[in-house]
Amino acid sequence: EMSEMSERSKQNVAHGLAWSYYIGYLKIVLPRVKKLMEEFSRANPNVLACRETWKLHILVPLSCDIYDDLDRADSNIQYVTDLTETTLTRAGTKNRVYKHSLYAIRDEDNKLWHCAVEYATPLQTLYAMSQDECAAFSREDRLEQAKLFCRTLEEILKGSKECAGTYRLIVYEGSGEAETHFLSRIILWNLRQQYHEEYALCEGNQLHNPSMSLSSTELNLQISESDLPQPLRSDCF
Repeated sequence: EMSEMSERSKQNVAHGLAWSYYIGYLKIVLPRVKKLMEEFSRANPNVLACRETWKLHILVPLSCDIYDDLDRADSNIQYVTDLTETTLTRAGTKNRVYKHSLYAIRDEDNKLWHCAVEYATPLQTLYAMSQDECAAFSREDRLEQAKLFCRTLEEILKGSKECAGTYRLIVYEGSGEAETHFLSRIILWNLRQQYHEEYALCEGNQLHNPSMSLSSTELNLQISESDLPQPLRSDCF
């Protein structure tokens, strides 16, 4: 009876997606990220200057709007190359390939900031469910499940020692349809924040917060200021 109640209220959707994403993907790739970044940096010493950004930047839009091509979504985002592939045999699939793409983000001064960035792919499932009549999954359900997915994923990663310092969750609200460079501004804000964390620049050079639907206070609650993200507050949404 409890299982049926949970199924009807869809309480288990996001929880399962978060654990599947961690066990089936993040736990595999994140411990290798810094090594891959270091390899790339040795071959390209002037590209990844800030070691604090040697992480996988995971985009988590609460709207679940995901673009397959980041450089088409925002002209200030340019694909550079793929980092070295990780090849493993998993669940009967020989030589399964895991890889991350490196992007250059152009700022307002035409400077390029480089980082590995990708979306949290389980959000595509939540979006697809809200579009499928068989799932009986409303937009309100999708938003609540997106929040739950984010909170669950944060808690999982906070407890994972092997993943510490290898990722950065970039949680935001809105799809950016009204602003041409919405996505690049969000990524740049995070890269600048990490740059300041590493080099401890003086207070006179404050970060420029992107103009988004969330206030700066709400944004700080959702985007971690350290290697491990801080807990989300559900009353912000």
